[in-house]
Amino acid sequence: MAPCGRGVTRTGGARVPCGAGRALARGDARRAMRANSAASKGAGGVTIRRRPPRGKDAQGCGDLLQFEIPTLGEEDDKPRNILEEIVWFKNDEIARQREKLALDALKRKIDFAPPARDFVEHLKRKYTETGKPALIAEVKRASPSRGIIKEDFDPVDIALAYEEGGAACISVLTDEKYFQGSFDNLELIRSAGVSCPLLCKEFIIEAYQIFHARAKGADAILLIAAVLPNEDLSYLIKCAKALGMKALVEVHSTEEMERVLKLDNLELIGINNRSLETFKVDLGNTRMLLDERTVSQLRDRDIICVGESGIFNPEDIAVVQDAGVRAVLVGESLVKQDDIAQAVRNLLS
Repeated sequence: MAPCGRGVTRTGGARVPCGAGRALARGDARRAMRANSAASKGAGGVTIRRRPPRGKDAQGCGDLLQFEIPTLGEEDDKPRNILEEIVWFKNDEIARQREKLALDALKRKIDFAPPARDFVEHLKRKYTETGKPALIAEVKRASPSRGIIKEDFDPVDIALAYEEGGAACISVLTDEKYFQGSFDNLELIRSAGVSCPLLCKEFIIEAYQIFHARAKGADAILLIAAVLPNEDLSYLIKCAKALGMKALVEVHSTEEMERVLKLDNLELIGINNRSLETFKVDLGNTRMLLDERTVSQLRDRDIICVGESGIFNPEDIAVVQDAGVRAVLVGESLVKQDDIAQAVRNLLS
């Protein structure tokens, strides 16, 4: 595999240019990712299926009508959890986005976007200054489990309050159907002069979404190990790097942690304390995943570990810091407060 100079070569032969990422998600590279994803059920440590295993057959009956042919084993074609449901929906959503805005048009938009800021450096600097985990505060209106979290939702006001309170970086939910977010919120926040680097909190399965995030002003992206095998993770991290962005790779289990640590180009690992099966939150998950050997490896490679989910107060932050995290991602417990800036200060006290 060639180093990221004038170009990057992905395993399988698809050439990925760095620079502005010309043809990054085009042609053979995109088809290779799709083929790999379709065959990845239970492969590569992935627990979330990228699409219904049997697919759907359809007989065209004109431009506006298709009759779907029922298949055997329909129960197997139902999502096993909410993350799988979201990921399956993303396939259709991305297809519709491409029809509205082709990749070439997205790349032209990137030329006019403000330059990416160093998400990782901001976290390191804040951790060094305070001696406490740096805060990635999340702009979040709703969730599938909680419904509407913030009725009077103004993404810019929330982001400004986060920055005033002392957040190092800001995460912005962009999923529309399940979280009532928007890629436009990234652009609004960036245009308002918020200096905190922005993480695009999206369920990324294709490089097109990374281009979309950069065009809207994002400085970093989220990649979920339960959805993406290491080959795809490595490729998408390189896509982000080619655009000047960082990637936060999220894990839920010891198996995912061990797999992700095999990646060479890793700078950020997030430990999600929410179970994908039960949706229960347990901070003990962070302690379990950060055993002595793992903490040593993270330290030696200068990889920042981010604690996610279940963090509501300074005591929770102390728990995950003692385990070895240098940053935390917090949303719901902050965004629903009347005085968000003060809520941030209280959390970091």
